Amino acid sequence: MATTSVTGPFAGRVALVTGASSGLGEATALEFARRGAAVVLAARREDRCEALASRIVAAGGEALHVRADVARAADVEAMVAATLRRFGRLDCAVNNAGVAGPMRTPLADVDEAQWDAVMGVNLKGVWLCMKHEIPAMLVSGGGAIVNVASIYGLKPSDVGHGPYATSKHGVVGLSRSAATDYGQMSLRINAVAPGFTRSEMVDPRRPGGAEHYGRMVARHCALNRLGEAEEAARAIVWLCSAEASYVNGAVLSVDGGSATRMY
Repeated sequence: MATTSVTGPFAGRVALVTGASSGLGEATALEFARRGAAVVLAARREDRCEALASRIVAAGGEALHVRADVARAADVEAMVAATLRRFGRLDCAVNNAGVAGPMRTPLADVDEAQWDAVMGVNLKGVWLCMKHEIPAMLVSGGGAIVNVASIYGLKPSDVGHGPYATSKHGVVGLSRSAATDYGQMSLRINAVAPGFTRSEMVDPRRPGGAEHYGRMVARHCALNRLGEAEEAARAIVWLCSAEASYVNGAVLSVDGGSATRMY
């Protein structure tokens, strides 16, 4: 069972984060741990999750790392089972694991394998996670789930990114539908739609990256800068907190505001 020796607003609570090996997932896991939650770190790169778990434990927190490919039902089922074996409950889940898929590729040039790979992780993976997380949460009386969508879940891709945008639109619909199904059972389900946020996918240090992302933020972000993973993580953790107790079925944009204007 989760211990109660750790202090903070999430003390005694258990949070599961997928895609926790880097970027937004790593930042979210650390934010939960800072606020007292026991954290389950799930990703395909087990070594990265193991290192993050060691950091959390060294800082006085509790963490479990689990290797999981969210596109595989057996992995997801085992991930939730491992959480319950170790901590006895599940209170919060952040379904963040995702892949970029092909870019600068017109839709008819995307091949079937590319399409299936993106949908398998970004959309089916979120559904599989909720399928197993929801029953575990209901046993404990409810909880909170946040699914990570994208600004491209709210508008068309303008970078030849059709499969990704389609999958993230699906995450928005899936989140809102699940929120309706389970809200009356004290289980809140929301989504976040991050803008361009520093990560392994969005790395301005790559050759040509600074110019590329400079153009992108000028087009998409009123603050005219990249987001930081910690900024989105704080929004995610807030959605899981008691402070967001009446927020359900929402899609929270964390993108610096729209840059669309006529002047």
